[in-house]
Amino acid sequence: MSQLTLVRHGQANNTAQDEHGYDALSDLGHQQAAWLGDYFTASGETFERVYSGTMRRHRETAASMGHERVIEDARLNEVAYFDLAQKMHDQFGIKQPTGREEFIEHLPLVFTAWRDGQIENALETFQAFEDRVDEVLHEIAAGEGRALIVTSGGFISMGIRVAMGLEIGSMARMALAIMNTSVHQLHPIGAALSLTQFNAVPHLADPSRETSRTFV
Repeated sequence: MSQLTLVRHGQANNTAQDEHGYDALSDLGHQQAAWLGDYFTASGETFERVYSGTMRRHRETAASMGHERVIEDARLNEVAYFDLAQKMHDQFGIKQPTGREEFIEHLPLVFTAWRDGQIENALETFQAFEDRVDEVLHEIAAGEGRALIVTSGGFISMGIRVAMGLEIGSMARMALAIMNTSVHQLHPIGAALSLTQFNAVPHLADPSRETSRTFV
């Protein structure tokens, strides 16, 4: 098995209220990705394989990092959060969050209701999401050479849940903590993947870039 390095996309359109509106990097998101690409180059970090989801923010992040040859795989795409949030509103009267503090309260409610099958007609079941994350990560890990994966925070938190056996509350808190263009590593130990790095942002460590550390 090979080591996997997962990167969350750069800052997207954080004022959006639907998936289409959210799915594009902001100017800062492009800059965050460029800084990360420069950091990898300067530190001698190389990858034999580069993957991304098929969402625009994934492709733009990989491109701004300097990667031209990228294997796109829809299994690396984010959970349809906006769809779940809208169904939570329609079915239970729980309004969609308008700021980060409301989002912190909202996400665990969504994940729990989704896992328990309480959200009707979701585009994807919780179990289907978990299964595709597990499948694609192990498929990529079985390949030759170190792999870079550009994806989203929900996907990364589910990947860590699968690897480490986290319960749903821990998964939700982990998803909320994941910063834009943060770096995470899953390393093969025996026949399984284990978390060896979480939420690293060495390319944003300089104090002058403190305001460039974003979560949405």
